[in-house]
Amino acid sequence: MNSEDINAIKKLLSVPQKIVIVPHKNPDGDAIGSTLALWHYLQNKGQQATVISPNDYPKFLKWMPGNEYILNYEKENRQAKRKLNEASIIFTLDFNHLGRVGQLEEPLENSNAEFIMIDHHQEPSDYANITYSDVTMSSTCEMVYNFIESLGDTSDITTEIANCLYTGIMTDTGSFAFPPTTSRTHRIVANLIDKGAENSKIHNEVFNTNTPSRLHLLGCALKNLVILEEFNTVYITLSQEELDSNDFKKGDTEGFVNYGLTLNEIVFAVIFIENKEEGIIKISFRSEGDFLVNEFASSHFSGGGHNNAAGGRSNLSMQDTVSRFKSLLKNYKNKLNP
Repeated sequence: MNSEDINAIKKLLSVPQKIVIVPHKNPDGDAIGSTLALWHYLQNKGQQATVISPNDYPKFLKWMPGNEYILNYEKENRQAKRKLNEASIIFTLDFNHLGRVGQLEEPLENSNAEFIMIDHHQEPSDYANITYSDVTMSSTCEMVYNFIESLGDTSDITTEIANCLYTGIMTDTGSFAFPPTTSRTHRIVANLIDKGAENSKIHNEVFNTNTPSRLHLLGCALKNLVILEEFNTVYITLSQEELDSNDFKKGDTEGFVNYGLTLNEIVFAVIFIENKEEGIIKISFRSEGDFLVNEFASSHFSGGGHNNAAGGRSNLSMQDTVSRFKSLLKNYKNKLNP
């Protein structure tokens, strides 16, 4: 963060404020971890803060300290709207376009609050009064740590804040395996452990709480895996019927797409998941090396994200979506080399 923005934020927070903190729709570990960490920090500084999530999120994230105070905009709409109307400052975390918040988009657009964005995705829009954007960062949680450090308050990082930040960094780096994980990331993680982050417990809470139905769904997904050797690509499909027959719960397919990249010579992995309620096929893209899935997603599937991890969507049927995807690969053959 530059000194001008730091000074502006210090001035804003020097007096009592009514603050709302918002993650993106279908929030993941980085989104929930960063918003709750910031919520704890602001509460401890004497600010009146509220986290409003656009919708529900996976059960394996609901152990985090402060989770019980998050308002679900879909289920607690009246209370959430009141908080938004009262807000003097709105922090938006882990997204950079208001289109990423579902039904929250309109009330945010109509708000007169000061907006502060903290995010690590590419091509940020300009809705915020103060924008802290850095695409080189491993996670928004790492950025929230930097935010607290810039304000001179690392000594105020509590065990609760440390647990939330560790969770987001761990999940968004693939347990510290993805390329944006730097030596600085590891030093921050070490500091968080020193502050009380329970790394072993966090790993168990996030990764070792499977249900039999989720493991059955994983088996179904892997059975559906198709290898396109010519393009060093794999894809997985999951129909609504397959989700329903395996008692699908939000978050159950988290990480499924990554299994494709464990295969030798595979550069590009994709999962197509049918969502009949929304009338779309949700798509997750992952890659190794220099193949930029964010560009692929934005060019063909109304999506975006990071260089090696992105998302998109299709309004076509599953069959037509997969056919379109396969037809596109010939245009990228030279870029899909291991």
